[in-house]
Amino acid sequence: MSTDRQAFWSHLPLGREVAVITADANGLAALAKPAGVLSHPNTRGEEARSLLQAAYDLESECYHWNDTGETRRVWLLNRLDSATSGVILVCNDEKLATAMREHFRRKRVRKVYNALVFGRPATPMQMWRDRLAVQKRGGQIRTVATGNIPAESKMTLLRSSGGLSLIKLEPITGRSHQLRVQCAKRNLPIVGDATYGDFGANREFEKAHRQKRLFLHSLETAFDYEWQGRTHHFAATAPLPPEFSGKR
Repeated sequence: MSTDRQAFWSHLPLGREVAVITADANGLAALAKPAGVLSHPNTRGEEARSLLQAAYDLESECYHWNDTGETRRVWLLNRLDSATSGVILVCNDEKLATAMREHFRRKRVRKVYNALVFGRPATPMQMWRDRLAVQKRGGQIRTVATGNIPAESKMTLLRSSGGLSLIKLEPITGRSHQLRVQCAKRNLPIVGDATYGDFGANREFEKAHRQKRLFLHSLETAFDYEWQGRTHHFAATAPLPPEFSGKR
């Protein structure tokens, strides 16, 4: 990577505990987003708790700020719910950002999540296929497992003990709240899910472990992409936070 590229990513106005994981020579980068941080501000005044502490253009899906007299821009390529931690992708080249969003729409990106759930899957590996309905009301999204939007994910059990299981989730489709709803439907509610989860079990977990968050983490993102006549590989991993051990 050129010195200019390195300098750009090292001077981002990063949000609280946000970190740069990796960046390539074309202007594509992965950031590690903590739980509770917004992918982007929705209203004025939310910049302080967003991925970058900068103004955001909702129409162009772009952060922008002034740096020594120059306007800098970073385009957001995907989103995570504020309660979800892990890998999130950005880009500092508008043309590449447009190409990468199309790449996402064509489902050419492999994503891996980890989730800590109550209960234990009946079998250690499953393909989950559902039909969902997504409702948007008053700026909020609610998804139910009775609809006509296909949703598919692969689930793998990683470990299970004490009424808790750590599972790997690989979404084939990318519906709003898909993983949270698919887990809840199978009586495997994600720990800390305040919308689709087991509220009583959440309270007991918080009391026992002194941890309050949604235990869903975007662990890995990887893909190949074409740019300027060449094929490039991009991969990023955000280490699993220590609280996912389920221990005090």
